[in-house]
Amino acid sequence: MIIVTGGVGFIGSNLVHELNRAGHKDILVVDNLAPAPNLSGPKFLNLEGAEFADYMDKREFREAVKSGAIDGSKVRAILHQGACSNTLEDDGRYMMDNNFTHSKELLHFALEHKIPFVYASTAAVYGASTSFTEIPVNERPLNVYGYSKLVFDNYVRRLIPEIKSTVVGLRYFNVYGQREQHKGRMASVMHHFTKQLKDTGTIRMFEGSGGYANGEQRRDFVFVGDLARINMFFSGLLPGQSGPRDVRAIVNAGTGQARTFKAVAEALMRVHGPGKIEYIPFPGDLKNRYQHFTEADVRGLRAAGYEDSFTTLEQGVEQTFPASQA
Repeated sequence: MIIVTGGVGFIGSNLVHELNRAGHKDILVVDNLAPAPNLSGPKFLNLEGAEFADYMDKREFREAVKSGAIDGSKVRAILHQGACSNTLEDDGRYMMDNNFTHSKELLHFALEHKIPFVYASTAAVYGASTSFTEIPVNERPLNVYGYSKLVFDNYVRRLIPEIKSTVVGLRYFNVYGQREQHKGRMASVMHHFTKQLKDTGTIRMFEGSGGYANGEQRRDFVFVGDLARINMFFSGLLPGQSGPRDVRAIVNAGTGQARTFKAVAEALMRVHGPGKIEYIPFPGDLKNRYQHFTEADVRGLRAAGYEDSFTTLEQGVEQTFPASQA
């Protein structure tokens, strides 16, 4: 059995579909489908057409892990995508319980049974930094979301010398792709720009900020399909892999090439048709919370053994919005 936490969410559901394409169907999907004010639509639609063996609510799953009700000998890998990923959430106690305590519980279950454990970290740990190598001097989170993820990364770092099985933290950069329609404000700029273009013919982006000119703020945009394959690689689940090799690392999961928001708009217009760009004032509630530039240092990822190339921005936009849906 393969456990995918957060398996109904954006990245988790794409991972389930990618696992299916690789022939894996013995999957336990874990998530929380309770109503939430930050959601703009139902998450369950993300698993339309997916095949999996079982589903558990997050609370039920946590209790089952604590009580020993899950037979670890039957678990092939744990792909831990579940988290509170709302970067504007200010409830630190809630965030730490979801992103730190729950992750610790699951990590120790994996270590006890020597189960490959691949988990979602985030580039938000770098926050105000402009250097993105995985070392403490660069880790300066701007919100409690990034802080909660960094605390868990540091917890893993302290344990690495004692760990005998695979434990890999993936610091996701700016992820985009299909199945993020439910994320509301937290959806990628591809999703927001597309809606604006289709509704009004105009894409709105921020005026110059953080030392960058209008629309020239730059992010490392990474296609969700690439992240699914990275998860599968480190857990030994890619087609043709004989099994996982023990890797213990916290690495960046990004393309290593930052692109401007203007470039995103241009790629979308090639798919959806022409439109205009309008520059709007930078929102006050994002002041001191916003990363104007991100670009993954991928040397750690390559050193850990992942060698595949990444989907380009233009290719990823075309895959996100195929011609039948553009």
